[in-house]
Amino acid sequence: MLFGASLVGLLLFSKLVLKLPWTQVGFSLLLLYLGSGGWRFIRVFIKTIRRDIFGGLVLLKVKGKVRRYLQERRTVPVLFASTVQHHPNKTALIFEGTDTHWTFRQLDDYSSSVANFLQARGLASGDVAALFMENRNEFVGLWLGMAKVGVEAALINTNLRRDALRHCLTTSQARALIFGSEMSPAVCEIHESLDSSLNLFCSGSWDPSTVPTGTEHLDPLLEDAPKHLPSCPDKGFTDKLFYIYTSGTTGLPKAAIVVHSRYYRMAALVYYGFRMRPDDIVYDCLPLYHSAGNIVGVGQCLIHGMTVVIRKKFSASRFWDDCVKYNCTIVQYIGELCRYLLNQPPREAETQHRVRMALGNGLRQSIWTNFSSRFHIPQVAEFYGATECNCSLGNFDSQVGACGFNSRILSFVYPIRLVRVNEDTMELIRGPDGVCIPCRPGQPGQLVGRIIQQDPLRRFDGYLNPGANNKKIAKDVFKKGDQAYLTGDVLVMDELGYLYFRDRTGDTFRWKGENVSTTEVEGTLSRLLDMTDVAVYGVEVPGTEGRAGMAAVASTTDSCDLEHFAQALEKELPLYARPIFLRFLPELHKTGTYKFQKTELRKEGFDPAVVKDPLFYLDARKGRYVPLDQEAYARIQAGEEKL
Repeated sequence: MLFGASLVGLLLFSKLVLKLPWTQVGFSLLLLYLGSGGWRFIRVFIKTIRRDIFGGLVLLKVKGKVRRYLQERRTVPVLFASTVQHHPNKTALIFEGTDTHWTFRQLDDYSSSVANFLQARGLASGDVAALFMENRNEFVGLWLGMAKVGVEAALINTNLRRDALRHCLTTSQARALIFGSEMSPAVCEIHESLDSSLNLFCSGSWDPSTVPTGTEHLDPLLEDAPKHLPSCPDKGFTDKLFYIYTSGTTGLPKAAIVVHSRYYRMAALVYYGFRMRPDDIVYDCLPLYHSAGNIVGVGQCLIHGMTVVIRKKFSASRFWDDCVKYNCTIVQYIGELCRYLLNQPPREAETQHRVRMALGNGLRQSIWTNFSSRFHIPQVAEFYGATECNCSLGNFDSQVGACGFNSRILSFVYPIRLVRVNEDTMELIRGPDGVCIPCRPGQPGQLVGRIIQQDPLRRFDGYLNPGANNKKIAKDVFKKGDQAYLTGDVLVMDELGYLYFRDRTGDTFRWKGENVSTTEVEGTLSRLLDMTDVAVYGVEVPGTEGRAGMAAVASTTDSCDLEHFAQALEKELPLYARPIFLRFLPELHKTGTYKFQKTELRKEGFDPAVVKDPLFYLDARKGRYVPLDQEAYARIQAGEEKL
């Protein structure tokens, strides 16, 4: 701004005082501008103007539709009804496990029977029903049916057990729990501690001896329920649709609120930004209790009329065979899945498919080109976003390694920013005026998004527990008096405005496509080890995505039965949350507020040459912890040890 003011001042001086002709003044100012770095702006302008215009048009299109739907009080079920009307007999969902095909009419009928059944059982708009089920067509029909009568679904992570599962059910205040028969053992484990008024319904294969007492078989009840469209609830575009549980810095899973407008926005930005088509067929092998699988994937079916192929779980060996069988044109991924696919031996199917786009997040720059070239995928549609965030990004032109962009020319159009943080404490760094300091190109910083509650694209809906919102909101970020959402992620921007993911901040790290809460894992490990001090953190392992869990235990190895400990962890924690590495040391250093000091532990990692304390790693083949010596360390570094 100071440079611009100087140019204006020089212009006035040259014309009014020196009385030079306009051509001479203009030419002189142009030379001065270019000589002092202005050529960089012209270079950026030329290289990014097409990208920025396209991104701006996508944003305007989605914003226009959001405003209209807001005025008309549209909801996801209302938008889905329009999709059904356009092509009722087109295939909507295919479940790979049983090769079951549902048309849009069949999905509509099934969800309406769910709605009418729940209504007959006394559930009303604003009530909550929990859904605990592996991927299949019924999963979509169940939460959609709930939404038709205003019942809010709490989508429970199928990896959760015991305390975490009980926590999700109790905090949601669910009046009913619908679970798949495959989840019966997990429900039985906590049944005695659940509220006796909670209605239990089991979907799938039926064996009364394997479910808690009082459980009803849902499937025949839905067959007998009316299939007519129920009366619309008094809900609008910014009202609650469902809850997705995330693992954050507070320990146990938090219920992130997804409103109807957020569901539409996430699905629409991906659809228009990556130039999807109504005749595309999406291969969705991601969990439907997460936003990537249920909103970014299934949302294309409900909102835009695309066919979505649902797989129960990702399979590297069957991935391309499925794509060929169902003529898929778009596949969904998280970064770790891409690595698994590259590790597979070449097969015919990987060259016979019709996939033109890979859609997802977390694909590392180091394998990006290999992935797209080996599997002949023209477009890698990488994006950045979280269920609750208001600053999603999209790499609309397949820039290798980037998770999105923000215009360097018109940055104010999309109010996001990278702000400087203290690398040790991850606290925001502020200037003398108390406002956060923005990062320059090449300088890593935390991604933040300005909160404007009146704007459905910029609002922050937060969590079911309002107290959990405090750590995600900061004040005086862009200017005095404003509020911004803190992503907790460190990114870096290049000169052209492309953004690249660098790292996660706070007490979470990502492993096997899931966020791991160190607070939750520390609590579980400490309890299993007779309340011993335990610090959990993520460490980098060459050739893997995210960070592997490592636990530093303030105890001796003699006092811990590692074989029994590994068995106990299988019951207490999901696979992705179990620490891969263990370090036993005399004591853990703490801060003045009794927080573990993990910076040095992270730096030392799991190298036996650096760490003199006893080290162990979880041998995936043996299912137990074994000593980590220099030879084992070398195998892990070379990618020869399965983690």
